[in-house]
Amino acid sequence: MFKLKQYSAPDFTQSVFVNAPDAKYLPAPRDGVAPDDYHAMSIFPEYFKVDGKWLLAEESRMDCVAVLKAGSISVVEFRLLKKGDLVFCGRTENCEEGIYVHPDGFNEKKANADVFAFRQGRSRETAFSRDYDELYELLRHDRDNGKIVWVLGPAFAFDSDAREAMSKLIENGYVHALLAGNALATHDLEGAYLNTALGQHVYTQESHENGHYHHLDLLNRVRYHSSIKEFIKNENIDNGIMYSCEKYNIPYVLAGSIRDDGPLPEVISDAYLAQNAMRDHVRGATTVICMATMLHTIATGNMTPSFRVMPDGSVRQIYFYCVDIAEFAVNKLADRGSLSARGIVTNVQDFVVNLRKGLGL
Repeated sequence: MFKLKQYSAPDFTQSVFVNAPDAKYLPAPRDGVAPDDYHAMSIFPEYFKVDGKWLLAEESRMDCVAVLKAGSISVVEFRLLKKGDLVFCGRTENCEEGIYVHPDGFNEKKANADVFAFRQGRSRETAFSRDYDELYELLRHDRDNGKIVWVLGPAFAFDSDAREAMSKLIENGYVHALLAGNALATHDLEGAYLNTALGQHVYTQESHENGHYHHLDLLNRVRYHSSIKEFIKNENIDNGIMYSCEKYNIPYVLAGSIRDDGPLPEVISDAYLAQNAMRDHVRGATTVICMATMLHTIATGNMTPSFRVMPDGSVRQIYFYCVDIAEFAVNKLADRGSLSARGIVTNVQDFVVNLRKGLGL
């Protein structure tokens, strides 16, 4: 039976906390600008001493600032600051300025004490069997006790088995939100509409004559119907990832790109509006799985802390997976400094098919 790691809060009776000064905060000098010496947030739980009491910044995000609002702490992007917002200042992290960063709250395993040891990273040579077993248990737990957010790249939709496997995950409650771009939705809908992705059959990989028109024909047809939902309804679409999201009312965010064709009507072309929409779903996430999309993975990673404060006030770990056939993309998440960011180097199409089988769907 899967069990979450227990969170160990700091012992605020220790002298280092008792003797610490209150944290300093200064008003933002203008909209979108923090005061000098602002404190930048990390992915870890961070506490600020206010009027003698240590307060946790509950909804954190790295590279943002902490703002005192009505006796509690909000974490705000620089661009969303308003003139006069009380921004916490200080560059130390161990109570010297009333700020404490708590990196070991989940008692994560320390690195091997040996100076030299083989295979300490995550690569194509790593054995991932245990990762799969742990992921099966985690997904079963968070299906009913958390929020599972998936971040999908377009290559994922090129295979019929992968599309069907993802649809089964959606159907059985293992997907609570989906973050992607124009391409993922376009290729998936092309697969449902014309049985191709970029003109190749989604099963045989056979290229169709004039197949390079297919994704444009798909985009044009969806735009004719004004929405993905209406396209699915009017064209009698009955399969695929986007079809399953619409059928089971799973929210999705399609963030625009400078290279987009079309795009689909639901694509958010303003990068900051797309970021806001993504963060709205990440805020409640307890498990995040990113597959075959380096830019969306890094973007999601930057807005995902290592912890989540639950409605009952408890603090739990957020599990973050990056699945990609490229080792660089996978190991990029390790740079976030959290052991909760787990990399799996494999073909994402095989990964999701194995996940479906392992969950017995």
